[in-house]
Amino acid sequence: MITELNDRSRDIFRQVVEAFIETGEPVGSRTLSKRLSHHLSPATVRNVMADLEDAGLLFAPHTSAGRLPTEAGLRMFVDGLLEVGHLSDAERREIAARCSGAETSVEGLLERASTVLSGLSRCAGIVMAPKTDVALRHIELVSLSPGRALVVLVTETGIVENRILETSPDIPASVLMEASNFLGARLRGRTIGEAREEILDEIKAQRAHLDELTSKVVESGLAMWSGEDAGGSLIVRGQAHLLDDVQALGDLEQIRTLFTALETRDTLLKILSMVDHADGVQIFIGSDSALFSVAGCSMIVSSYRDSRQRIIGALGVVGPTRMNYARIIPMVDYTAKLVSHLIA
Repeated sequence: MITELNDRSRDIFRQVVEAFIETGEPVGSRTLSKRLSHHLSPATVRNVMADLEDAGLLFAPHTSAGRLPTEAGLRMFVDGLLEVGHLSDAERREIAARCSGAETSVEGLLERASTVLSGLSRCAGIVMAPKTDVALRHIELVSLSPGRALVVLVTETGIVENRILETSPDIPASVLMEASNFLGARLRGRTIGEAREEILDEIKAQRAHLDELTSKVVESGLAMWSGEDAGGSLIVRGQAHLLDDVQALGDLEQIRTLFTALETRDTLLKILSMVDHADGVQIFIGSDSALFSVAGCSMIVSSYRDSRQRIIGALGVVGPTRMNYARIIPMVDYTAKLVSHLIA
C-alpha cells in the first residue's frame, strides 16, 4: 500500500508515526505543518490526514484530537518506511561485555542477555531458554524419597535441568542406577526425541537386559519427558518499564493481562512457534500476535541457534507499540547472533 501514496502523503504519514513514537500523543495538522521540510498549510495537511484516515492508516482517538497511526499504519511504516539504524562499535562492545560474566553457564548468559535488552531498550526483555529437546551430555536418576526420584539432565549446551519422576515407593537405588546407565549410554549426544522410539523398541524386543522394574522406570521417564520437549523456560526482565508509559499502553488491567501471559507455558510455545522456522528479526505489532494484542504491545524477537545451527530458543523485547523500532531491531538482531556464538 505504501507505493500507492504520493510523496506528500508519504511524508505526512511518516511525520505522524515518528511524532507518535517520540511522544505517544496524537499529532495535529498545525504541529505537523511545522515539522515538514517543505511548507504546507495546516488545512492542506488536514486534508491529507483525512485521506490517510480513510485508508485505515490513521485514526482520531477522540473528536477534535490529532491523529495516531493504526496498527495497520504502524505495520506499513515498519515494513516500508522505517530506516533501521546500525549499532555503533561502542554499543556492540557494551552488549558483548554485559553478556559476558564470571558465571559461564548458559542460564547465566541468557539471564544477562534479557537484562541487557531490557536496560538498553527500556522495554521488557524476554529470552526463551533452549527447548529441552536438545542433545544430552549426561543423565542421572537419584532417589529423593519413597516414590520420587530426581532426574538430572545436562545438555550439550550446558543447561542443567532437574525434574521429578514418580516411581514405585519401594524402588531400590540399584534400579535407578541401572536406569541411569542404560539411558546415559543411549542418549549421550542425542536428543530424547531422536532416541525415544529406538529405546522403547529395544525394551519391547527384550534386547535390553533390564529387569521389569527398571524397564518401567525408563518407559515412564521417556513418556514424561517427551511431553515436555517442546517447552522451555522464559526469562523476563524489566517488566516495570512497561509501567513507565501506562497512558500509551492502556490501563493497568491490560498490563496485568500481559504479565499473566508472560508467566504461562502456552506463551513459551507461541513465542517459539513465531520464530521456529524463520531467520532474522520478526516484528509483531498488536493484533499481529494474539498473545499481545489485548495489551497494545509490540514484540521484536529473533531466534538463536546452537553449534549445529538448530533453532533452540528466542530472545527479544516486548514494549509499547510506539517503541523505537529503528534502534531496537538491530539491538535484538546483534544480541541473538552474539548468544548463538557464545553458546556454540
